[in-house]
Amino acid sequence: MAAAASISAVSASFTALSLQKTPTTSFNASSPKVASSVALPAFHGLKASNLYSAAPSDLHSRVVSQCAVAATSSSRGVVSMSSVEAGVGLMGTKMGMMTYFTEDGIAVPCTVVGFHEGNIVTQVKTDATDGYTAVQVGYRRVRDRKLTKPQLGHLNKVGAIPMRHLQEFRVVSAEGFEPNQRLQLEEMFKAGDLIDVVGDSIGKGFQGGIKRYNFARGQMTHGSKSKRQLGSIGAGTTPGRVYPGKKMPGQMGSGRTKVRKLEIVKVDPELRAVLIKGSVPGKPGNLLRITPAKIIGKNIPKN
Repeated sequence: MAAAASISAVSASFTALSLQKTPTTSFNASSPKVASSVALPAFHGLKASNLYSAAPSDLHSRVVSQCAVAATSSSRGVVSMSSVEAGVGLMGTKMGMMTYFTEDGIAVPCTVVGFHEGNIVTQVKTDATDGYTAVQVGYRRVRDRKLTKPQLGHLNKVGAIPMRHLQEFRVVSAEGFEPNQRLQLEEMFKAGDLIDVVGDSIGKGFQGGIKRYNFARGQMTHGSKSKRQLGSIGAGTTPGRVYPGKKMPGQMGSGRTKVRKLEIVKVDPELRAVLIKGSVPGKPGNLLRITPAKIIGKNIPKN
């Protein structure tokens, strides 16, 4: 429907342009090609270089044909896809940190991630129906009154329980996943797997350059007047302004953070918990998004 509406909009635009009187410009085999200054309607898949190379008589047909090709292509040209994950992951809750001793007696600092009731597939999106392939997963059961009627209707459509969090995992293929399917922890991850963990980092408030960006301080003695000050932020006359993106004091933390290629030390299906080597973003109780680590050339194509 969206593609048909776009084609009709483009056709109407060029029909209106053809009715207007244009300046006297001769188009023949000997005259050079003149690029039109008319702004084309926004539609993904149109190639302006091919359009301007045609004469005004068949410009309308060229636009309509390219719209039809873009509408019937597999990518559909109307959805801007973000980064594709290496596979479908899980959502968990950060419980805290502990020390795990291996069989060799080595102490490993680990983060304990627990899993509440949830991690149920609520929707499977395909390229034919939604323009991209993704698996939507719900997490953490709540009471019905905690959700709105549209949210309850979306979950009741597949017979899923009320859940607070819904996230999508965009993948290359969604084969093997069905609505209302429970994702089992022991089947998704094994000890020794590398994972990417995404969460909201701890907020630090308004901080200076030394703590925020690890700047070096000035001398503390001999009359120094720049002990913890930022210093120069640019030249005076030229350019006479501060460049965008300059590292300066400001809000620190409390943002989306990803820690890549963390190793799973142990998976405990009975306690529904995972031990991850190292630290993950956020405080205990923070929501985490755990996916297989993206390794270019192994589980992610190089192109």
